[in-house]
Amino acid sequence: MDCGYYNKGLCRSCTVIEVPYARQVADKQRLVQELVAPHGDPQWLEPVTSREAGFRNKAKMVVAGSVGDPTLGILDQNGSGTDLRDCPLYPEPISVALDALAEFIARVRLLPYNVTKRRGEIKHVIVTGSPDGRLMVRFVLRSTQQLSKIQDNMSLLRELVPHADVVSVNIQPEHKAVIEGPEEIMLTEQTELVMTVNEIPLRVRPRSFFQTNTEVTSQLYRQVSEWVDRASPRTVWDVYCGVGGFALHVAGPSREVTGTEISDDAVASARDTAAALGLPESGPGSVRFIVDDAAAVPSGPAPDLAIVNPPRRGLDAGLCEWLETSGVSTVVYSSCNAKTLARDLGRMPSLEPIEARLLDMFPHTGHYEVAVLLKRRR
Repeated sequence: MDCGYYNKGLCRSCTVIEVPYARQVADKQRLVQELVAPHGDPQWLEPVTSREAGFRNKAKMVVAGSVGDPTLGILDQNGSGTDLRDCPLYPEPISVALDALAEFIARVRLLPYNVTKRRGEIKHVIVTGSPDGRLMVRFVLRSTQQLSKIQDNMSLLRELVPHADVVSVNIQPEHKAVIEGPEEIMLTEQTELVMTVNEIPLRVRPRSFFQTNTEVTSQLYRQVSEWVDRASPRTVWDVYCGVGGFALHVAGPSREVTGTEISDDAVASARDTAAALGLPESGPGSVRFIVDDAAAVPSGPAPDLAIVNPPRRGLDAGLCEWLETSGVSTVVYSSCNAKTLARDLGRMPSLEPIEARLLDMFPHTGHYEVAVLLKRRR
């Protein structure tokens, strides 16, 4: 992929963009295979590749520059704004929205936050796009001082960004490298963006996590669903369930699925999707979601199958110990960090990697997703 920003030295976020894409994938495949190899010899399925451009469903842009002439992008080493609105990673609906949002910020005279002087109000804009081109727009402000400028100009925002179904303001008052704060103020009646993946209308709220590559995510869900159907479990736990992607994909008429997640917003979204699909909360064919610390050791009888999708730090040692001793016959582990995956496999020697697949969520970087099917050794 050719990128003018990279060629001019303005942005180096895509660290391996100069490496041909096929070699990027091969390098990632080699890395994850080497890390998993000491713990078993799974069958490696064909890697899932991504489009090289236009694949990211979320843009997190630093707002800098001046009143009337903002930049949307990143900060350089001097703390000045570098505008990246035409970054080729984003699909057209997001790129068009970024241009419109820059115009909106200029016209309503929002004051960009100056990191060096620690003055100003608007810090970031975050835009998420659904597969059908609908948008969620979030303004991150230092305080509520200029909130009314956005509230009073919602008609202009709707005119400039007509596909924005969800609009909110996040308040992040601290001077540190944290994109968002704890307070979210909704400005639209609709509070969830519908992300239809494999015909399942997943719902995403402003503070909910969702994978940034929707097309590859859909293949991840299909792969995990295939493994689960092959195992034919009666009970399934989806640990770190987020907005319910895995749990809702593996639901079945004779299956009971439980998802756990620490985020209230994510669980609320998952429950909304389950309700929209008409899924009961108990009994055969049920899917229920619980707000709980996914890293904690579960209580109650072990399920037939567990799905775990932890953050980069991997599973807590206690959860690994529980999986190792619980008697769960099948585990599906979806990881964004093969180093912590390998560490966790070492903590669970009774669970043998049977099949595995690399899914390239993040072209032009060293990041990836890898899914592994584990079976209890006999």
